[in-house]
Amino acid sequence: MKKLTHDFYIRDTTTVAQELLGTLLVHRVDGVERIGRIVETEAYLGPHDLAAHSSKGITKRTQVMYGPPGVAYVYLIYGMHNCMNVVTEPEGHGAAVLIRALEPVENLPGNTRGPGLLCKAMGIDRTLNGHDLTSDDFYIAAAESGDRLKIMKRPRIGVAYAGDWAHELLRFYIEGNAFVSRP
Repeated sequence: MKKLTHDFYIRDTTTVAQELLGTLLVHRVDGVERIGRIVETEAYLGPHDLAAHSSKGITKRTQVMYGPPGVAYVYLIYGMHNCMNVVTEPEGHGAAVLIRALEPVENLPGNTRGPGLLCKAMGIDRTLNGHDLTSDDFYIAAAESGDRLKIMKRPRIGVAYAGDWAHELLRFYIEGNAFVSRP
């Protein structure tokens, strides 16, 4: 598998969110590689995006979002579910892509339809917050085939508090994929 490089992540967040579709998320846990194909993402564009955590500025929670591109931003929601984002754009920008759903490829037990469920299945927790996604134990690899994907664009889920930003078409998924959290 060919790992994505930091150059992949330093680009426009919306572009990265769409181009992550079809790639493989790999996490080596206790000597076993868990692999899932990314089938759904959401783009969070930086401090001006009222749905992004970075809209509150740099805090202990969000400082990773402002760090170098190509690291994981992992946080807890509802006091029980981990969610994983990929930091994008140049350092200091505060943008990231939420990984919303995976299609199981190898050694993935459980449901992977939704950000909290996929983190549980992949063994992703807050110890991976700030982890370099070009490492040997936790990374994203290029798509296996050259299949042309039909990408659907919809509003993000669960961001009604963000005013007009809640209606922006910043959720992307592979049309017809059975593992998308919500078509």
